[in-house]
Amino acid sequence: MFSFIGAVIALIVGYVVYGAFVDRVFGSTDAKVTPAKRMADGVDYVEMDWKKAFLIQFLNIAGTGPIFGAVAGAMWGPAAFIWIVFGCIFAGSVHDFLIGMLSVRQDGASVSEIVGKYLGENARKLMVAFSIVLLVLVGVVFVKSPADILHNLTGIPTMVLLGIIIIYYLIATVLPIDQVIGRIYPIFGVCLLIMAVGIGFGIIFQGYAVNIPEITFHNFHPAGKSIFPYLCISIACGAISGFHATQSPMMARCLRTEREGRRVFYGAMISEGIVALVWAAAAMCYFGNIEGLAAAGSAAVVVDTISRGVLGPVGGALAILGVVACPITSGDTAFRSARLTIADAIGYKQGPVKNRFVIAVPLFAIGLALCFIPFAIIWRYFGWSNQTLATIALWAAAKYLEKHGKNFWIAVIPALFMTVVVTSYIICAPEGFAWVFGDMDIHVVEQIGIVAGIIVSALSGLLFWKTKTPAAEIEVE
Repeated sequence: MFSFIGAVIALIVGYVVYGAFVDRVFGSTDAKVTPAKRMADGVDYVEMDWKKAFLIQFLNIAGTGPIFGAVAGAMWGPAAFIWIVFGCIFAGSVHDFLIGMLSVRQDGASVSEIVGKYLGENARKLMVAFSIVLLVLVGVVFVKSPADILHNLTGIPTMVLLGIIIIYYLIATVLPIDQVIGRIYPIFGVCLLIMAVGIGFGIIFQGYAVNIPEITFHNFHPAGKSIFPYLCISIACGAISGFHATQSPMMARCLRTEREGRRVFYGAMISEGIVALVWAAAAMCYFGNIEGLAAAGSAAVVVDTISRGVLGPVGGALAILGVVACPITSGDTAFRSARLTIADAIGYKQGPVKNRFVIAVPLFAIGLALCFIPFAIIWRYFGWSNQTLATIALWAAAKYLEKHGKNFWIAVIPALFMTVVVTSYIICAPEGFAWVFGDMDIHVVEQIGIVAGIIVSALSGLLFWKTKTPAAEIEVE
């Protein structure tokens, strides 16, 4: 229990101390006019109070990510706490804040345009493709899971439910941001926070917390399975997630002042980290031990069981919200971000409603077709592409900081680490190149993957250093 409480305190201190440091490094100032004021169009560029922007950003990046991911990551025991805390403070929150603020500085540009500006045109094209694929995969993941759950609860045919959710997605994607998202997201954001707080206090005061394993050198995964890089892919949204880089530009177009950026971007990620900690702890302790968790069933079943057991009927209602409403609210913003990314890439104005439908309709047709691919396959590829996008975004942010004479190490260090993660994972994971090694012992394959990851990371660092901006060309904003 003490490790869990200490981890929550560490995240809060991280926001206060390291968040303020990162903000100073970037140089947020109220002297600059934000895109929400300068480019107001009543559709995507709409001024919002920072509290509403925070709740929308929080729900955009969270959904069920910090819940389901944390439940899966809990299988590695208290190592999950370590990854959530360090990943969230030094990687995920930095990633979200820098991409969000770079978007603010560049007229609300999407992450692909930011990457293109600082890593080159080829990187931009790669990022456009990567972003769109990831966003469509997110949309598909968050169409299928709530439709399946609603089918089990109501008996309504899954295809009918898929159709209803897709129609809602289309409406939320093309309407002005303050008409649907701006009205209902803050409500769901508050509910998600209340759910996490209720579960956190419930497991402590109802005695479950005594089963939370403490962090020691001897209690990592009981089955002896490797932690790295799998844990860093399983827990993404609670530590670092490339999906967030696609979402931050939405609120970058709504901030009233730059100084609100730390609260909205860094703060939303820290809040998501706390949600992930709560659910990781609950999953570890509610069923007695890790073995009990393994036998409990799918993540959705675990969430439903814990919610009902800890919070009673209220918990049951919140569980429905968590596993149905929250993924839907992440899915619609995924498709909206895909629309904006494509529009930015081809310079297609999104003021006229017809133009929004021109991009949105083909996107939804592709998404609906992907709904017929097995969920497990979609999820595995989503996990790796998600963290790869985050890695590229961190390198772009590092290049921006270096080019402007700022402390680039706050982005370079997590970028180096994540380069090792995504490289080693794609080599040793089943959905990667593990088949190349045939029947070779998996632990040997993992070691090969880690060595390859370190080499690729080192080469990336050398390339970054080799292309450093000469002192005479350092830009001052």
